[in-house]
This record gives sequence, C-alpha cells and structure tokens, in this order.
Amino acid sequence: MPAASITPTTRTRRQFLTLLGISAAAVSCGTATATGGSARPGGQVTTLKYQGSVGAVTLPELAADLGYLGGLTLEWVGNTISGPQDIQSAATGQIHFGGAFNGAIVKLAAGKAPIKAVISYYGVDQDVFSGYYVLEDSPIRSARDLIGKKVGMNTLGAHSQAILDIYLGRNGVSKADAAKVEALVVPPVNTEQTLRQKQIEVGVLGGVLRDKALAAGGIRPLFSDFDLLGRFSAGSYVMTQRFIKENPDTVRTFTTGVAKAIEWSRTTPREEVIARMESIIKKRGRNEDTATLKYWRSYGVAETGGRIEDKEFKVWLDWLAERGEIKAGQLKPSDLYTNEFNGYGKG
Repeated sequence: MPAASITPTTRTRRQFLTLLGISAAAVSCGTATATGGSARPGGQVTTLKYQGSVGAVTLPELAADLGYLGGLTLEWVGNTISGPQDIQSAATGQIHFGGAFNGAIVKLAAGKAPIKAVISYYGVDQDVFSGYYVLEDSPIRSARDLIGKKVGMNTLGAHSQAILDIYLGRNGVSKADAAKVEALVVPPVNTEQTLRQKQIEVGVLGGVLRDKALAAGGIRPLFSDFDLLGRFSAGSYVMTQRFIKENPDTVRTFTTGVAKAIEWSRTTPREEVIARMESIIKKRGRNEDTATLKYWRSYGVAETGGRIEDKEFKVWLDWLAERGEIKAGQLKPSDLYTNEFNGYGKG
C-alpha cells in the first residue's frame, strides 16, 4: 500500500463548515425529498433512495434482506464518503435518508436544515469503539503530551474530533493548549500505515482497521471513546421534515424495520449475522471483498430498537456551544429527533 500523503496543516473551521453546512437558502429553495421512486395509490413513497458503504451492510440493507421493510424497497445510488455528506444529501433531497454522528446532525439543524432524526444506527460499546493509538515506544502518555502533536482521523468536526476535545478538556488541557493539537484528515485505510511511518503521532482506529492494526503489534491505546463516555448511541438516520409529514406510513415502516434489524443482530449468534451479511454483499454484486466482515461484532446501538434519548444529543449540543459553533440554547435535544415512528415493542 503506498504511503498516505499528509500535509501537516489543520483544516480551518470554515473548510469544515463548507463540508457540513448548507445554507438556509439552499435548503428552502431545494427539494425536500428525493425525486423519482415508486408510490402507492395513497401517494406515499415506497422506494427509498440511499447511499451505502463499501464492504459493509447497513442496518436498512439488513432490514430489507430480513423482510422487515414490508412493501418498501431500497434504491442504492452510490456510497457515501462521510456522515456529514450523507445527511447533507438527505437534507437537499438527493436521497430519502442519511446517517451521521449526532453532533453533525446538530450542526446541520443549526444551519436551518429541516431534518429530523428518526432512529439510532451506530454507537459505542465494549466491542465497538474508536481508540486513539500511538506507537509502542511513543513518549505520549497523557493528554498534555498531545500538545503540538498530530492526530489523524477520518473527518474533522465530527465524532473523532469531539472525543479528542472532550479528552483534552477532562484532563485539564486549556483551550489555548488544546488548539495546538493538530487534527488532520487521514483516510481510515491509511491511518495505521501513516502512524507507523510517523507522519502522525496519534491515529484514530476503529472496527476492522483497529483489530488488524492491533494484531500486527507495535501500537498501544492512549484512550477511547468508550473509556470517556461508556456505552452510548452516537449516530442517527435523518429524514426531512417534509418527507416525514407527507409519508408517515413509509417512515413508520422504515424506522420500525430498522429497529427490528437492530434487535435481530443483538439476539442472533454472531456467526449467523456475519453469514447473512456476506450473503447480502454477494447478492448485490458490487464487486466487494467480504473478508473484513469476520471482524464484525456489533452495531453498538445503546437503546432497545434504536430509540433516541435526549442525552444522545445534549452532549454534542453542549460541545458545539462551547466551541462557538452554535449558540447556547439555540436548539433543544427534543428539536432534533422523534421516536414517534419507531413502533418496535409497541405490538
């Protein structure tokens, strides 16, 4: 694998806002729901456009394969490059639903995007977490040791940077000193190699990539999001408020189906879940490698059926307000999500 090319400069706040945010004018002038797709006689959409992930099975894809989406079908339009990009595509009507880190959802909603989270789809637990790793012989042992160092992560302003900020703050690093810790964008597939070649001092690794790096040896953890916050749901699927209003039955079927898939993945033997995922990937025929699925352990969703709680948004509302990215009190957790359409456990 060729070495990753890293420019040792941190993206500016403006660059991140350009990636994540969309102006109120763009939202209000654009379509609020994806065009095309089938509709039943009542007019509600029955074909949902979405973006997938290479070599992985999303919860809606699992739900569809298990028969939990009823009369709904999914239409894959490509693969997402990041959570912020996915929910922006949903907000502008290019797809019907998108998923991202809850802090990214807060940021987009603060920019007047008419979106609402309907169900959690990934989280953090003892098996599924993001670790911040250094080389075995690294002198970095504490939060203060990170001052002036480079930390490689997949996206700025999202989950990984939020966890880094929380770690620094909880360990007494001042805002002025925390600003000297360089957060750099490094493609996840290149993070291990970039760390080993000492182009960065810390690399954020999760899932399959973390397990493979640890198996190779020579690195050790500094901390993880699970260490800091314990078990929690970290990201949600969103839809536009207009789509929800116009297609309540579709939203209910989709959300409840995904909730059932979450619980199926919890209660089914791991080997069986992996075998099902392998079958799904092979059937969709996108020329993907299924080898990494053997490392799958959990989706990490904390609450039963992916139901959303205030605390899952409040921590990021507070973080973004402290950073000056949103105004304190601008939004309440209840403004950002609804459990109304999640029928799991209601008979």
